[in-house]
Amino acid sequence: MPGLTTVPPFPDDVPTHPLLVVDYQLVKQGDQAEIDKLWDAATKLGFWYLKNHEADAEVDAMFNMAQETMQLPLEEKMKYEQGDGGNNFGYKAAGANAVDEKGNLDTVEFLNVAKDDALAYPRKVHRDYPATVYAHMEDAVKPFVLKTVGICNTLMSALNDKLGLAKGRLNELHQLGKESYCQTRCIKNPPANGAPADKQALGAHTDYGSLSFLHNRLGGLQVMPPGHTSWYYIKPIPGHAICNVGDALAIMSGGILRSNVHRVVTPPKDQAAYERWSLVYFHRPHNGVLLEALTSDSEQIAAAVARAGDPARFRTGETADAWMMRRVRMRRTKNMTGPEAWRQSLGTEHNADDARHAQAAQALPVY
Repeated sequence: MPGLTTVPPFPDDVPTHPLLVVDYQLVKQGDQAEIDKLWDAATKLGFWYLKNHEADAEVDAMFNMAQETMQLPLEEKMKYEQGDGGNNFGYKAAGANAVDEKGNLDTVEFLNVAKDDALAYPRKVHRDYPATVYAHMEDAVKPFVLKTVGICNTLMSALNDKLGLAKGRLNELHQLGKESYCQTRCIKNPPANGAPADKQALGAHTDYGSLSFLHNRLGGLQVMPPGHTSWYYIKPIPGHAICNVGDALAIMSGGILRSNVHRVVTPPKDQAAYERWSLVYFHRPHNGVLLEALTSDSEQIAAAVARAGDPARFRTGETADAWMMRRVRMRRTKNMTGPEAWRQSLGTEHNADDARHAQAAQALPVY
């Protein structure tokens, strides 16, 4: 299984940022103290560990599928390439995306499988995938999607109530039966082979959707916390997923929930000599949902937008699918015509109070 080879432990002499540990089972049971902890994490940093999520078996099955797929010849994988138009399903080869406004290339290859294709199988909704994906659609991909959607819906229900929204309002905007850009992503990054410690595998960004559910077994994920201008590693903990808020929830909540900038670089110290595998599920609003603050649904959100002093930042004028496709399209290497193209790939990190992140992401080394 990828990522389970004996590897050096995460080093204790690199800068890390602590995350709150949220117990999923307690949130599911309605434990108010645990829901308050989730709220604290989602509003301050936007990242947290999630334990007791009961998805380990599904995660392991997905890693096995990923290994089989990534072992295919590049020529075979390229038959399922995403293309440059902003469609984010299928295979992406290393170097197909830029990581910064200078056009430096990413180092990861990954495969995105649409939630819709997984649940509709054997019917095709969006596109075809390699044979290895279909071989494991029923025993890996579909179970992982269903388990993760349930987890995300539970977390969003808790955040929904804390935001003062009517019961189920957020989940109404993320309907399972409607087409969306929700997807699984299996990611492989090669050993560093002497690359510098700040070599970016994935450039600094905020996530496009609502919630992300990440599993990785080597370091490399970094965040830049609010009020900081340095990057900090997030230490992987066995059995714990790393969850974070994306732009859609940040916008809908009027900025109460935080979509924080993050990136992936070379794993630290001795871990850099190994392949880095990760798996993520991106939970996103269904297509056609307008990305704007839910001010008419919550007095709390309306007050937050008023305090921000710039209501326009919470009225994107884009639907969730258009927001994602624009950003994906403008990070493709073939569409990178200069700094202006890069700026068109940005999400909430372009806001005035986060401008330092966009600037620092281009210049800062790892400290």
